[in-house]
Amino acid sequence: MKTIVMLLILLTSAISTVWAGDDPPTPMTNKEAISLVQSNADYVWTLVAAALVFFMQAGFAMVEAGFTRAKNAVNIMMKNLMDFSMGTLAFWAIGFGLMFGASSSGWLGTSGFFLRDFTVGGDPWVLAFWMFQVVFAATAATIVSGAMAERTKFTSYMLYSVFICGIIYPVFGSWAWGGLFHGSGWLEKLGFIDFAGSTVVHSVGGWAALAGAIVLGPRIGKYTKDGKVRPILGHNLPLAALGVFILWLGWFGFNPGSTTAASKDIAMIFVNTNLAAAAGAVLAMFTSWIRIGKPDVGMSLNGALAGLVAITAPCASVTPLSAVIIGAIAGIIVVLSVFFFDKIKVDDPVGAISVHGVNGAWGTLAAGLFNIGGTSAKIIGVQLLGIGACFVWTFVTAFILFKIIDKTVGLRVTPEEEREGLDYTEHGGNAYPDFEVSAYVQK
Repeated sequence: MKTIVMLLILLTSAISTVWAGDDPPTPMTNKEAISLVQSNADYVWTLVAAALVFFMQAGFAMVEAGFTRAKNAVNIMMKNLMDFSMGTLAFWAIGFGLMFGASSSGWLGTSGFFLRDFTVGGDPWVLAFWMFQVVFAATAATIVSGAMAERTKFTSYMLYSVFICGIIYPVFGSWAWGGLFHGSGWLEKLGFIDFAGSTVVHSVGGWAALAGAIVLGPRIGKYTKDGKVRPILGHNLPLAALGVFILWLGWFGFNPGSTTAASKDIAMIFVNTNLAAAAGAVLAMFTSWIRIGKPDVGMSLNGALAGLVAITAPCASVTPLSAVIIGAIAGIIVVLSVFFFDKIKVDDPVGAISVHGVNGAWGTLAAGLFNIGGTSAKIIGVQLLGIGACFVWTFVTAFILFKIIDKTVGLRVTPEEEREGLDYTEHGGNAYPDFEVSAYVQK
């Protein structure tokens, strides 16, 4: 590796000595050449990481489709396509400026809309950083899709995607991360720890999902009249498993990529990310085994995701042993949380609230509890404040948004459309035209 770097330095120095016209350029020093190579490597790593996070969109689509019924698979693909596409435009137009624009108050940015103010000076780093951030915004938006699956109007879901990428996610993001370009967000000033977004990304998506699931109500046939849970099985668990493996891979861009630097620091972040996911899967499997008598595949898959969500905040500031503990606790929490939300009749077909909302909060608290530099009551207090602020801001604004959509354009499809399936009623299509699809109907 050292040999390759030295060759690049020599090549860069040689090129810099080539004459252009009558006046030769000033030759680079070795220090300047090293700096240029490092800068270019930072760009490449950040954009490769952004591509990995973008690929997570496919993972979310596969998980959601696999955990739900075949008659809604086309609808789920369309939602995951459109929340990224429409969310991208909203984040470009409004969100990035709100999140990273100039802010004297520490509450939200007031410049940089349409990337205008950020690119006047011709700084290409802003464009690379925007690309990395827009895939984060889309992740927050697509989390909601799973909790609202199989009964949401497509037009209403597109409206929501614009609001979460354009306003809900960026405003909280400015509180925690806004100081990357101008000033500092108010939570950031207090020392809030959330390296890659357990709260900023995942809890925002999870609490918005909770609001959406409450406003929508459960799917037809999910709960009996006497309050018992009636399982509605997903149509393709291998597809869901594929989605989890894609997400696991994508997280190696999500967490290490948040360094936005090609540095040695990413090694420990890679290790911590992988260990937490593995521990989450194992403990979720054992917890489900004890709870229901069998090692449940759906719970085990969500355990891996729960471990990944939980390690996202502390991935750069805990030891590998702590990462295992954090992931293991996340694996237990996610199983208990799924049963809890079923008990209070909040219908979440894929467990998005438990995976992202609940374990996003756990991971953010764990960042303070297991901080490699030591912990204190002040650190824990700031972490709890950030968790609470995220819940209040996101849940309240998303609940109001869903209520407004429900009272205007309508949020839920009709019972007839829900029984028939959203693929045909919303899109005029069929994911499996050569197979007979049976609809689950309440008797």
